[in-house]
Amino acid sequence: MTAALVLAGGESRRFGSPKQLADWRGKPLLAHVVARVRGWPQVDAVYVVLGAGAEQIMEAVDLGDAAVIENLEWQEGMGSSLRVGLDFLIGERSVDQALVVLGDQPNVPGDVVPRLLEARRRSRRPVVIPRYRFTRGHPVLVHRSLWPALITGLSGDRGARNLFLTHPEWVEEVFVEGMPPGDVDTPADLRRIDRS
Repeated sequence: MTAALVLAGGESRRFGSPKQLADWRGKPLLAHVVARVRGWPQVDAVYVVLGAGAEQIMEAVDLGDAAVIENLEWQEGMGSSLRVGLDFLIGERSVDQALVVLGDQPNVPGDVVPRLLEARRRSRRPVVIPRYRFTRGHPVLVHRSLWPALITGLSGDRGARNLFLTHPEWVEEVFVEGMPPGDVDTPADLRRIDRS
């Protein structure tokens, strides 16, 4: 079973207000991300990690049937949201792999997910990462066998990037045409993706 783990626990310091709630095309930004992920036919369940402003976000955003995981350690950064999310998924015995999705990227191309899953079936490496042109991006597919190592090794605000760089034997890359889906860190970023 494949689960999507949407990381949306940050406090949006650079944005100036909770970016999860920022209006984009008539809905909160996070609602767009969750709706897109729920529409991926390869995803069996969706989990959303919330931290800063969790109650406000749950009241304002339609998460559908997505389960909410609350990160009480959100001040430590994105690494803590990934750690808390994977720790929760360890208890979900039917979940074999997790697609790690950023809660501020509503424009992930639809063809990326099936390509990641196919690469995972072929290579058997525990991590599959899309490479857009010259840079790695999201979503990232992580097999259950690696979750304990990530949980113990994650820290700070960089997610698992450094761990993947120091353990290239874990990683299979899938090359994707076009530019990576952009993060929304500032109001200017939101205006930029609105033009894409």
